[in-house]
Amino acid sequence: MYMRKQLLGLALAMSAVAMLPGCAGKDAAEQPGAEASGLAVATFAAGCFWCVEADFEKVPGVAAVTSGYTGGHTHSPTYKQVSRGTTGHREAVEVRYDPNIVSYDGLLQAYWRIGNPTDAGGQFGDRGTEYTTAIWYHTEEQRVAAEKSKAKLDTSGRYKKPVVTPILPAARFYVAEDKHQDYYRRHAMSYEFYRYLSGRDDFLERTWGQDLRLDFGKFSVAAGTP
Repeated sequence: MYMRKQLLGLALAMSAVAMLPGCAGKDAAEQPGAEASGLAVATFAAGCFWCVEADFEKVPGVAAVTSGYTGGHTHSPTYKQVSRGTTGHREAVEVRYDPNIVSYDGLLQAYWRIGNPTDAGGQFGDRGTEYTTAIWYHTEEQRVAAEKSKAKLDTSGRYKKPVVTPILPAARFYVAEDKHQDYYRRHAMSYEFYRYLSGRDDFLERTWGQDLRLDFGKFSVAAGTP
């Protein structure tokens, strides 16, 4: 049994938050604003999409973050199906950002500070391929930038283990059920309880120290990408 289910049960009992009925994930192309003018798209996975969504929404220049599923073979998967590990999908987020404010490299720098890219078996207490890390590129420029950023991190000495995050061509993205969108805002108590017990933040603090916080100004188009 994966950690999220155990912790969420405790959190909901404490906060008296009731989960809404589940429904199948929707294709991202069906969602309003899917082709927002002037915004670029990036797709990432780093375990629990509640946490990844919450962290990316703090990045200047990010206009919207959507939790969902991608990379698998099941059409319109549900959360229950994905969490069984049989669909081939990962929990992921689709990030819509203004490239005039933050560069793709800036998003990559934020991404490396969200999870553990050396863990091939899941993320923190959530185990299974559905919780592993991944970067999906939408353009050749994104692919090159992601490969370069990964190689730089891998040789930086930051980790003793190799960075195993795969860099993959973008696949169909299915938007997760409504109850998972902005979960950290709508169910703050249960989210904070889950995140604390997962050990994610302790790991990130130990790994990055003072480097955990970024000055995103240097990643803007005006400032240029270092």
